[in-house]
Amino acid sequence: MPFDPIDEARVRWSEQWDPDVSDAMAAATSIMRAQQIVLAAVDGALRPFGLTFARYEGLVLLLFSKRGSLPLGIMGQRLMIHPASVTNIIDRLEVQGLVRRSPHPTDGRTTLAEITEAGRRLAREATKAVNDVAFGLGRLDVQDLENLQRIIGRLRRGNGDFVD
Repeated sequence: MPFDPIDEARVRWSEQWDPDVSDAMAAATSIMRAQQIVLAAVDGALRPFGLTFARYEGLVLLLFSKRGSLPLGIMGQRLMIHPASVTNIIDRLEVQGLVRRSPHPTDGRTTLAEITEAGRRLAREATKAVNDVAFGLGRLDVQDLENLQRIIGRLRRGNGDFVD
């Protein structure tokens, strides 16, 4: 496009609605568009492996864990998703033979998700592909990435995602 439609919307918002909110509208719309760009790049890299970003995150979380297994509830907390979403992710990964469920050794109410050897291999291969596209952010330099992380981190912290 020969112009930035988000910037054009910001100008129109300022003229027709509330000029004090036009920058926030443009920033929010930019974040949402950036999410689409990043997700398209990552999903494109993961598609040949039969993974979505959500399933990839689940696999990597298990790969990073000390024992290769975590309670489903802990996975939901770490991935910041609803318990039903964790169940869906694990269901799909289990069908693919990438994880298996097992009972918790000391808590009969808890189910563990455990990454299989096939899951470990696929997670490593998929990570190479995601790294090759730099998570869709390859056009940004290190300073831009640090600034982006700092600013979004401040937004997340202010909305209760984490505390220092």
